[in-house]
Amino acid sequence: MIYTEDFLILANQLIDAGRFIDSKGWVPATSGNFSARLPDDTIAITVSGKHKGRLQLDDIMLIDSDANALDGKKPSAETVLHTSLYKRFPEIQSVLHPHSLNATLCSRLFTTEIVLENYELLKALSGIDTHQSRVVIPIFANDQNIPRLARQVEQYLDQHGAIYAYIIAGHGLYTWGSSVQETLRHLEALEFLFDCELRLHGCRR
Repeated sequence: MIYTEDFLILANQLIDAGRFIDSKGWVPATSGNFSARLPDDTIAITVSGKHKGRLQLDDIMLIDSDANALDGKKPSAETVLHTSLYKRFPEIQSVLHPHSLNATLCSRLFTTEIVLENYELLKALSGIDTHQSRVVIPIFANDQNIPRLARQVEQYLDQHGAIYAYIIAGHGLYTWGSSVQETLRHLEALEFLFDCELRLHGCRR
């Protein structure tokens, strides 16, 4: 398959993001998956089972908006969690899903949601311009039935509106943005804030 220039640009951005995220220790082994939306609504996404810190161009594949592979490669089992976000929010252009220690520990400590309030770094999240803000990050029980898990996320969004991220308990974080770079900024900010909350609750030293 001959990839377009748009695909190559986004694929290389995902490769660079993978190296940065791996340098932070947020994608151990072959965990995590990353994606970005192309102008034609197809999606560049990491191939299943690849180490995210050592991604090559061949490790990024192309899917349609219904999570079907367009190039014969195998996407992550969690691909529907990406495509459901793209379908709901036209402004979302990238989704990043690491398996970080902070997000995993937070899901054990807080159970249903993490509330982030009055942190200066909340202003790193798109649309927030004051530390006097309150951001809720919901936590969903892990489920090997990904379509069912995607429906639970959809139901939450139906009831609560747009959010910045969510955590799958004992698993990892999903966050998104209007570009790979913005999503990476959201991820880095949230990881810092999760660490703050863990330390406040005596779980980290």
